[in-house]
Amino acid sequence: MTNIKICPSLMCANFDNLKDEVVSLDKAGADIFHIDIMDGNFVPNFGMGLQDVNTVRRNTNKEIDVHLMSINATDHIELFKNVGVDIVYVHSEGDPLISTTLAKIKENGMKVGLVVSPGTSVYFIKELLNLADIVLVMTVNPGFAGQKYLDYVDEKIFKLAELKSKYNFEIFVDGAISEEKVKYLKTKGVDGFILGTSALFGKDESYEEIIKRLKA
Repeated sequence: MTNIKICPSLMCANFDNLKDEVVSLDKAGADIFHIDIMDGNFVPNFGMGLQDVNTVRRNTNKEIDVHLMSINATDHIELFKNVGVDIVYVHSEGDPLISTTLAKIKENGMKVGLVVSPGTSVYFIKELLNLADIVLVMTVNPGFAGQKYLDYVDEKIFKLAELKSKYNFEIFVDGAISEEKVKYLKTKGVDGFILGTSALFGKDESYEEIIKRLKA
């Protein structure tokens, strides 16, 4: 068994039975529940809401993260703390006070997640790495499911892997992550995987069978 973390992206779950989905994924060995929150401005789409966060929190003791794709992410930090979120991911793009936002997450007792979009270079966010507990590398453009994996992002992952011991952060990836990508990237320094329909949801196998194989 490897020490990678499996993080189901709940936007891909069955919303009619979100409680049952969370319970099943928890029992199957999921490590962190991933929730996308969008404001319709940072990306032209909307994700899950506070009521969904509350449903997840009531039905698992595992960690919950929120990926904030919003213009004014700093305005919502305390709100997510109050509903039991453990990790908050924010984008450096579009936030002129990103270091303040990251510090506010830490001050509220949550893990700091720094998101790197496909078009953002490691050089651009290097000075923020000391503030991050997790760097989340987007391997598709944020905002929509069903996209293809962007292979050119691999080079960014490799660069971050060279820096993670110096700055003491973990690397997670999000976007069209297939089982083959998990097998490959876990050998390249990736610690956690946000999984949707490419590897976890809508398959003929049970969640437990899939997660067990991914962690082998």
